[in-house]
Amino acid sequence: MRLAAKSLGWAAGSRRIVQEVSLEIAPGETFGLIGPNGSGKSTLLRLLAGLLARPFGVVLLDGDPLTSLGRRDIAQQIAVVEQIAETSEALSVRDVVELGRTPWLSALAPFSAQDRVIVAESLAAVDMADMAGHSWATLSGGERQRVQIARALAQRPRLLMLDEPTNHLDIHHQLSLLRLVGDLPVTVVMALHDLNQAMRCDRLGVMEAGRMVACGPPEDVLTPARLASIFRVRATRLRDPADGATVFRFQCLEE
Repeated sequence: MRLAAKSLGWAAGSRRIVQEVSLEIAPGETFGLIGPNGSGKSTLLRLLAGLLARPFGVVLLDGDPLTSLGRRDIAQQIAVVEQIAETSEALSVRDVVELGRTPWLSALAPFSAQDRVIVAESLAAVDMADMAGHSWATLSGGERQRVQIARALAQRPRLLMLDEPTNHLDIHHQLSLLRLVGDLPVTVVMALHDLNQAMRCDRLGVMEAGRMVACGPPEDVLTPARLASIFRVRATRLRDPADGATVFRFQCLEE
């Protein structure tokens, strides 16, 4: 799915949170949003998903304005995993993941054997199959994050949006998740804090004070000068001798 934004923005009262963002993301691309706290990453992600009212500008899915599509149509194409997911309902892990099938169900197409297969595959993909019967309320933060990602996978979207998907996860599940997302045959947009993880993306958009100030391949975007000016860190590029990948070592500029 091709995703585009033209002069996209959003304000809370008189305060502009996101301003004049224009971009185009190709089908199958993994696009990362990075920037310091309060730069507008999460708000931009929600705007691209059509989750905020009264935006400025336009979002296009395969050339069609997002506003021209019904909520069911959007839910069949876009899955969103936000940073915090809570519920007061007494749900099991399987119940939560089954919610991902809701956009595809109707009186004429009730929950089927195929839906159960999709739910099982989604749980297995995030290493939560053995906890399918556990209560949501008993899960750790990292386990809840993995279940929410399984719910999004069960939705079978063409566009997957993730807000800080590696939050709360141990390093093994962080790396497993990033590999899983990178292998999916869908367009992915995700906000990330870890800049070394962001290097895995096809392209990055850098947010600062609500504006996208740079966009391009990670090696071009994450320059020492830009990291110093936006993140206030001294960055040293290193090469992993195992595979030649670029990694960064960071120090505060005050040090």
